[in-house]
Amino acid sequence: MVSAPFSAQMQARSAALLERIVAHPYNRALVAGTLDAAVFAQYVVQDALYLVEYGRVLATLAAKAPDAERVLQFSRATEGAIVVERQLHGGFMQQFGIDVTEAARATASPSCQAYTDFLHASVHRDGYAVGLAAVLPCFRVYYDVGRRLAAEPQVANNPYAAWIATYSDDAFGEAVLAAEAAADAAWAAAGAPERARMIAAYDRSVVYEWMFWDSAWRRERWAEAV
Repeated sequence: MVSAPFSAQMQARSAALLERIVAHPYNRALVAGTLDAAVFAQYVVQDALYLVEYGRVLATLAAKAPDAERVLQFSRATEGAIVVERQLHGGFMQQFGIDVTEAARATASPSCQAYTDFLHASVHRDGYAVGLAAVLPCFRVYYDVGRRLAAEPQVANNPYAAWIATYSDDAFGEAVLAAEAAADAAWAAAGAPERARMIAAYDRSVVYEWMFWDSAWRRERWAEAV
């Protein structure tokens, strides 16, 4: 009996947590246009820090990819991550009065640091297939959240409309499907032990996705040194 593709299995496994992410107060306020600007500003700064590291992880995946097509795919994905950071976040920093110099000096929050460290460890320690499984939720969860929020009644002049539009866009959806196709191919070529590590990596990254939104909502900070 042929098992379902990896991406389909993981979407089913993470469905309940996706509902929690969509229902999180951060995303409820974002789609309503009532999200505190200071909360969103913290999210933008942390997301910018995250995407730089995410780009580095994607570049490592490209270096470890099994064939030229996958090298090209993840090289382009690396560029895409940096383009989002520069364009989308640059616009938000101007819109919300975020000091670019201060943002550049920002430190990753505990959740952001843990997530990016996990992604680096997954690809460097466990290799291409497991690393790809670890990065996949950032594609799929953002696309699903973007589409879910875009399908809700939209308020006029929502200051966060550009965020919703970016992650519900068909072009982003194509990148999501391409990444999932690569993961499905890696799954098909993997043995049982590597498949188990792929599942564990995906599961952990979905939790980190929830933590990332929650950390912005809570304005998470590092504890003072004692």
